[in-house]
Amino acid sequence: MAEEKTFNRWLVVVGALLIQISLGAIYIYSVFKPGLKENFPSWSNTDLALPSQLVLACFALSMIVAGRIQDKIGPRIIATIGGVLLGFGLLIASFAKDLAMFTIGFSVIGGFGIGAAYVCPIATCVKWFPDKRGLITGLAVAGFGAGGLVFTPVAKSFIASSGVMTTFLYLGIIFFIATIIGAQFMINPPAGYKPKGWNPPAPAAGTAAASKTDYTMGEMLATPQFWLLWLTYFAGCTAGLMIIMNTTNIWQSFSMLNFVKGMNTIPKDVYADIVTKGATAVIIVSILNAAGRIIWGKISDSIGRKTTLLVIFIFSGVIMLVLNGLSSYALYIFGVSCVGFCFGGFLALYPAFTADYFGTKNVGANYGFMFTAYGAGGLLGPWLAPKLMNVVQKIPFETIDKAGTALTKSYDAGSYVTSFMISGVMCLISAALVLVIKPPKGK
Repeated sequence: MAEEKTFNRWLVVVGALLIQISLGAIYIYSVFKPGLKENFPSWSNTDLALPSQLVLACFALSMIVAGRIQDKIGPRIIATIGGVLLGFGLLIASFAKDLAMFTIGFSVIGGFGIGAAYVCPIATCVKWFPDKRGLITGLAVAGFGAGGLVFTPVAKSFIASSGVMTTFLYLGIIFFIATIIGAQFMINPPAGYKPKGWNPPAPAAGTAAASKTDYTMGEMLATPQFWLLWLTYFAGCTAGLMIIMNTTNIWQSFSMLNFVKGMNTIPKDVYADIVTKGATAVIIVSILNAAGRIIWGKISDSIGRKTTLLVIFIFSGVIMLVLNGLSSYALYIFGVSCVGFCFGGFLALYPAFTADYFGTKNVGANYGFMFTAYGAGGLLGPWLAPKLMNVVQKIPFETIDKAGTALTKSYDAGSYVTSFMISGVMCLISAALVLVIKPPKGK
C-alpha cells in the first residue's frame, strides 16, 4: 500500500501515546474509592477492591483474543473497537446502582475494551522499530503509566463538581474520542520492512538466532522460557499493582495512625490534608511509572534485557520488604515511587522480551498470552493488600458532606506488612529465576 511506503513511523508512536494515556487512567482507581464508598456505604474494603481486580483480569484476558485478531486483520480496527467498548463500559458504570452493575460496566466491558486497544500500539510499534525495541516499547506503554498523571486532577475536579458516578460518564466520553483518534495511526509496516541504514545484528557464534524465528502461540507455550518469563512477570505485577491500586488507602492508614497518637479525633482540616496527599501520591507514582517504562526500556537496549530485569527485581524486592517502615510522607513517596518506577520497567521489558525470544510476526497473540501474567498479578496484588491488612485501630475523623454538614466517621487503619513481605519475597525469587533464563534455541 502507498500509505505504508510513505508512512512516518513516529506517527505510530503519537497514536500509541494518545491511546495509552486514555487507557492508563485505570491506574487512578484509588481516587474513585472514597466517592464510591460514600455512594455505596455497604461496600466492604474487598468489595471496593473487586472492580480494580476484575478490570485488570479482563484487560489481560481480552489481549489474547485481540492480539490474535489484530495479527490477522491489522491493529486499526481492533483499537477502534477497544475505544468503543471502553466508552460504553464507563457509560454503564456511571448509571450503576449496585456492585454487580458497576463491575459489569467498569471491569468487564471496560476491561475488554482496554485490552483490545492496549495490545495494538505495542504490536505495531515493535514491528516499526526493530532498531530501538526496548526504548520504543517503553514509549508505547509510557502513556499508560502517565494516564494517572493526566487524569487524576481531571477526575478530582469532576468528582468535586459533579460526583463520582457522573465522573465515569465524562471520562468515558473523553476516552472514547481519544482512543478512536489514536487508533487511526495504527498501521502495520510493509512485509520485510526494516529502518533505513539498519540491519539485524548477527547472532553470537554457536547460538541460534531466536529473533529470526517466529513462534506461533502454541510453539511459544511449549518452551520453558515462556513459563519462566510468565512467573517473573506475575511476581512483578503483583507487587506493582498492589501499591498502585492501593496508594491512597495505604497512605491514609500510615498517616492516620501517626496523627491519632496525639489526638482523639482527626480534625477535618487534617483529614482533608491526608486525602490530598494521598491523591498527590497517585500522581507522583504515575510520573515514576511512566518514566520507568522509557528509562528501563532504553537501559535494556544498552546493557541487555536480562541484566536490566535482574536489577529491577532486586531493587523492587528490597523496597517492598522495607516499605512498612517508610511511614512519613517523604519516605512513603520515595518507597511507592520506587515500586512504580520498577513496575514501569516490567511493562516495557516484557513486550521486548517476547519479540526478542519469539519473533514479531505473531507478537500480538504471543504478548497477549504473556500479558495474562499481568492479569493474574492484577487479581492477586490489589486484593492481597486489603485482605491481609491487620486492622490496628478504628480512628474517628471529622469531615463535611456535600450539604456542608460536619460529620464524624470512623476509618479502619491497619498494617500492610504481611502483603508487603509476600510480594517482596516473590520479587527476589524472580531475580533468581531471571539468572537461569536463556533465549530459546529456535525451531
